[in-house]
Amino acid sequence: MHDDRTLVEARLRRVLDERIRPAVYPESVPLDAAVWHAPGEPVPVAEGLAADVEPVTVGTRWGAPWGTSWFRVTGTVPEAWAGRTVEALLDLGFDENMPGFQCEGLVYRPDGTPVKGLNPRNQWVRIGAPVQGGEEVRLHIEAASNPVIMGHRPFAPTPLGDRETAGGAPQYTLARMDLAVLDETVWHLVTDLEVLGELMAELPVDSPRRWDILRAVERALDAVDLQDVNGTARQARSQLTDVLAAPAVPSAHHIGAVGHAHIDSAWLWPLRETVRKVARTAASMTALLDDEPDFVFAMSQAQQWAWVKDHRPEVWARVKKAVADGRFVPAGGMWVESDTNMPGSEAMARQFVHGKRFFLDEFGVENDEAWLPDTFGFAAGLPQIIKAAGSSYLLTQKISWSRTNSFPHHTFRWEGIDGSRVFTHFPPVDTYNCSMHGAEIAHAVRNFKDKGAARHSLAPTGWGDGGGGTTREMVAKAARLRDLEGSATVTWQTPSAFFAKAEAENPEPPVWVGELYLELHRATLTSQAGTKQGNRRSEHLLREAELWAATAAVRTGFPYPYEHLDRIWKTVLLHQFHDILPGSSIAWVHREARATYARIADELNGIVDAAQRALAGEGTLPLVFNAAPHPRAGVPAGGARPAEATGRTTREDRPGGGHVLDNGLLRVAVDGRGLVDSVHDLEADRETVAPGRPGNLLQLHHDLPNMWDAWDVDAFYRNTVTDLTDADEVTAGTDGASVRVRRSFGDSRVTQVLSLPPGEKRLVVDTEVDWHETEKFLKLAFPLDLHADRYASETQFGHFHRPTHTNTSWEAARFEACNHRFVHLQEPDWGVAVVNDGTYGHDVTRTVRRDGGTTTTVRVSLLRAPRFPDPETDQGLHRFRHALVPGASVGDAVREGWRINLPERRLTGAGEVAPLVTVDRDSVVVTAVKLADDGSGDVVVRFHEAHGARARVTLTAGFAVARAEATDLLERPLADTPAPAVEEGRITVRLRPFQLTTLRLKRA
Repeated sequence: MHDDRTLVEARLRRVLDERIRPAVYPESVPLDAAVWHAPGEPVPVAEGLAADVEPVTVGTRWGAPWGTSWFRVTGTVPEAWAGRTVEALLDLGFDENMPGFQCEGLVYRPDGTPVKGLNPRNQWVRIGAPVQGGEEVRLHIEAASNPVIMGHRPFAPTPLGDRETAGGAPQYTLARMDLAVLDETVWHLVTDLEVLGELMAELPVDSPRRWDILRAVERALDAVDLQDVNGTARQARSQLTDVLAAPAVPSAHHIGAVGHAHIDSAWLWPLRETVRKVARTAASMTALLDDEPDFVFAMSQAQQWAWVKDHRPEVWARVKKAVADGRFVPAGGMWVESDTNMPGSEAMARQFVHGKRFFLDEFGVENDEAWLPDTFGFAAGLPQIIKAAGSSYLLTQKISWSRTNSFPHHTFRWEGIDGSRVFTHFPPVDTYNCSMHGAEIAHAVRNFKDKGAARHSLAPTGWGDGGGGTTREMVAKAARLRDLEGSATVTWQTPSAFFAKAEAENPEPPVWVGELYLELHRATLTSQAGTKQGNRRSEHLLREAELWAATAAVRTGFPYPYEHLDRIWKTVLLHQFHDILPGSSIAWVHREARATYARIADELNGIVDAAQRALAGEGTLPLVFNAAPHPRAGVPAGGARPAEATGRTTREDRPGGGHVLDNGLLRVAVDGRGLVDSVHDLEADRETVAPGRPGNLLQLHHDLPNMWDAWDVDAFYRNTVTDLTDADEVTAGTDGASVRVRRSFGDSRVTQVLSLPPGEKRLVVDTEVDWHETEKFLKLAFPLDLHADRYASETQFGHFHRPTHTNTSWEAARFEACNHRFVHLQEPDWGVAVVNDGTYGHDVTRTVRRDGGTTTTVRVSLLRAPRFPDPETDQGLHRFRHALVPGASVGDAVREGWRINLPERRLTGAGEVAPLVTVDRDSVVVTAVKLADDGSGDVVVRFHEAHGARARVTLTAGFAVARAEATDLLERPLADTPAPAVEEGRITVRLRPFQLTTLRLKRA
């Protein structure tokens, strides 16, 4: 037989595009349209429905950036259409290739009942099936004219990312407002041909199945009268019956499809617009559930559910019913799909506390899975947190974006720093916006790395980010793929059902130990420094507010601010979303975030001040309140008393310029350029700074990644560097224990204060940068005379080691990494820590000098200047605090990291304040002291082993304890853990390395 395959395939494409798809709606009549453009921000639904409208016609430009327009469409169903299926086709000016990234709408009936969302791939509204002739049609559309931020030139700087700079030019052209007859037979023919054509294209050319499909498609095309598609569609479908009925082979891969609409809680739109994106999507998905009995939809992020509840009660009622039916599924059990690298220990725990509690309170649903398809890598401490929250599974897709190494598994157990393991799945479909296209299904099968051991994978199916979620076309395709020869089989599944099947099928999968590092988007550890500092400060202020409020509540009857703290925690957690905290959102988002953090700081400082004043009482005794988990200057952790004197620091001028600071523990030499050429550990008689390489060196790189400007820093940025060694001024500080350095470069200015506190073994570097560069990367370097093949970075509830070398491609790819409060490097008997109060990105490199010694350089990432999506990223004034801690053990690094983030507070009062709880091991860190969330008055204490060793610790309560319980993060007793014994307020616990423990103490 002659090979006519390409001829038939080309024929299929043209006939589908030019004849069959246009015949889906064979008849249409225009609707009358009118519009009201709301001034300013969105208005309540009732106001939009009642607004005075003016006529508008198709072809009219509409929609200033970030505006809202209320369209009213009216018409009458022609009598001749009686008994047929009729839909309204409402095209606001969509580009079908950009679902989720342009204008959107939500359709209402005149009584305010929401119908469904309008999106580029979902422009129809069902009027009736069958419809009555003469029926009046009246619909209202709340249309959001969100501008296209990332267009066909994807990373071009644009002023559209903030309403303050976006202007008022109309963005869209009204394209279609019609009533139309839907020919369901033709619609099904389109789906039949798409499924078979897409499957055929993925099968081997020499496969008999491919040729069976080709001939069936050819017969179907022969049966279509191109001048009467609607009259011959049924006959054409009949030619496809046999090939669509052929069952899949027994060994076929199985895909569990779950309806999905990944909605970034803020990204290329502000938070307020996400509230509406979620409402549109939820309205569409509940409507689709009504139409499609097999369909299941899952939505994550408790914050987004709360937005629907608070802002769209009519949609919420539909959602609640669908949840009760088991088909609209709460997923993930987190407040938002947060970044997991940068949130601190308690914040990461509270993501699960608040997320899981919302779903439990609203629906009685306990989530088993963490659902993080788009998060930019996963910290090594996360498995323990997932387990401590009562969950067992993790889903993500993002690791497939790694540019250097292909991750070796799709289903595996992920082991964290404490040994906790969670069953983890990476969908091999490699997208969280699966559309059921044949190429996606075939890719999942080919890509699946666990063949032979497993054959189940998950496919999150639907358009995200306001693209509308799952479409009826996707559901129809899935129905045809349920059991189809040549394809993976597809069934709709909830996440919990999928994980149960996958784990039962593969109970002993491979194990991956340590962080899940994304080899991409590394610059998110640095972009938008103000947002990151706001997060860090908020986390520590929340610790202080809970600690002092709980102490004051127990000691003085101070009213514990439950609701206040709950609201603030949820606000902080929201801003840890994986495009806000990473700095990859538009200017509007970060402008609002900075204002929000400032407001939060004021509120929390108010709580702290009120609680401390209640504890201190009236008096003149100078008190120092220490919120850190370690004593300092004689002040106990979590207590207050007068501080002890700690010695003094001297300063001397150096011959030839510069200064020497000495506090009896360290001698620090600062040269005439303001660079540190010596930090001598006097006790160890050991030099910290590598010979010939000064510390406190600011370095400036060009930084224009190939794409994803705010997200990425590419390795070639290191090819060029400017050392900022010229100083405008180097002067002695007025306190006698510091040196002030001023520099200028480009359009920017830097002022640094190098100080050596009395009695403390740390050099503090305060850096103020008035930053006005673009596409530059600023680093602060500390070259250390230290030989180490690995170093420790703090992560949630512990620390994680990374190599300092690049033996493998996996190691070389980690050229920018995350730390929390410290990085620590160590030879067997001596180490160095670099601690910070609000930076996360860093790099560590090593070289061997001519003298044979090793220079290991720690560089802290301070600032970037990408121009997309915020063209003014980080412009302006920034303040950073770092400290170099020579002779530090990892325990010293832990302590100094807390110290720099929790400065002491000073009040006068009547007497000392004893801690509410104490622990007798320096290696055990208390991360939270609070009252139980249920309002019972119980005291909740969370702590962990922080040095990476076993510990036997005794916790002593400074109040009468009736009973203690070990609990999960949600403060529920652990069923398999006996209640610890309490003896005169003391509780002894044995901890594994990095083990996290939560105790609930019932007050006597």
